[in-house]
Amino acid sequence: MNTRIPVLLLAVMALVLSACGPTTINQAAPPPARTLVVSGVGDVKLTPDIAYIYIGVHTEGPSAAEAVADNNAQTEALANALRQAGVEDKDISTSNFSIWPNTQYGPDGLRLGTTYVVDNNVYVAVRDLGGLGDLLDAAIAVGANSINSIQFDRADKSEAMQEARTNAVEDAKAKAQELASTAGVSLGEIQTVSFSDSGAYPYYDGRGGGGGAEGAVSAAVPIQPGQLTLTATVTMTYFIK
Repeated sequence: MNTRIPVLLLAVMALVLSACGPTTINQAAPPPARTLVVSGVGDVKLTPDIAYIYIGVHTEGPSAAEAVADNNAQTEALANALRQAGVEDKDISTSNFSIWPNTQYGPDGLRLGTTYVVDNNVYVAVRDLGGLGDLLDAAIAVGANSINSIQFDRADKSEAMQEARTNAVEDAKAKAQELASTAGVSLGEIQTVSFSDSGAYPYYDGRGGGGGAEGAVSAAVPIQPGQLTLTATVTMTYFIK
């Protein structure tokens, strides 16, 4: 009987079993990277050169047609007053137009009647801030009875925002050098850089009167746009040695 084949099979099985046995590999984990993370802030102040305003005309009438007709006349007068004040057509746009019935009830709960309310709000960009007070006065004189959310801004903030980011980077670098020197380490290469921009805009929130004396006095008050502050924040990660 030939016994060579079983012997060969036993040898192969032994090799397979030895290959499947547990293997231990001793490999040291890499040391954690030593880093320094700093944040820098850069501010730039600007004088506004444009204002965005919501100016509204509110009318009421015994019928929807009358309320709309009155509102249309006053809104057209408002648009003409804005044009005479130097505002171009491209800077005047309707932001909202609404009409709804307003039913009145007596103390006994009985219906007294219904009036119709119409609101037309116009969004205006004013580029001559020196004439803003006179413009509001003229708007109220022709029937505007709602002036809200006057927002001052700068038409082009790109260069100022770039300056703010540059200032933020320089601030972060200075902080990194200071911290590294205090900690007794040396700065390596910059690994990551991230940033965010933000701008704070002052508001003048006011409501005009109905074109009477009180409204005229309110609109004649000088409006101070103040200054805008643009802020950039930069976060930088350094290797340290």
